[in-house]
Amino acid sequence: MQGKGETSVNKLILLFLFDKMESPLSERTVFDMCGSPNEWINVMYCRTIIEKLLTDNFLCEIPSGDEPLYTITPEGRETLANFYINIPRSVREEISRFVKNNSAKYRMRQECKSDYYQNKDGSYTVFLKILAPVQPMLELKFVVPDKKTAKMVYEKWEDKAAELYSVVYETLVD
Repeated sequence: MQGKGETSVNKLILLFLFDKMESPLSERTVFDMCGSPNEWINVMYCRTIIEKLLTDNFLCEIPSGDEPLYTITPEGRETLANFYINIPRSVREEISRFVKNNSAKYRMRQECKSDYYQNKDGSYTVFLKILAPVQPMLELKFVVPDKKTAKMVYEKWEDKAAELYSVVYETLVD
């Protein structure tokens, strides 16, 4: 079981992570970031810490459809500013380095959603979305001939979403 000091440091580590990411995060993303291979916080405690930070008004929830996203509040930033020195310097540096190298990947994974299902005629409908905090930025729904194609589109969406959005936007706006 964690001691009280560890819990306070873990809260600060999560606040530091949210602050460095500069975008809302899902619980799943926080678990992925804090767990293996980083091991900043035991993943078993992450949910409890997030709940406590929400209760203390250091994080707030942003409804986003599929799964809620969380972001740091002004109170959370103020607390972090006052106590971040309690986070071991090595952990702060590791988180900063990790965020610099991985933030774009995690943002895209959260912002880009895809799904597909089979239609009565044997074709497949593919749903593709780029989410923003308030409402979707782009939603596409189209029919493909088979499951293989649907799965291929589903798997490529995360990597191709930004590029496709740019093309669609420039084509329609210019």
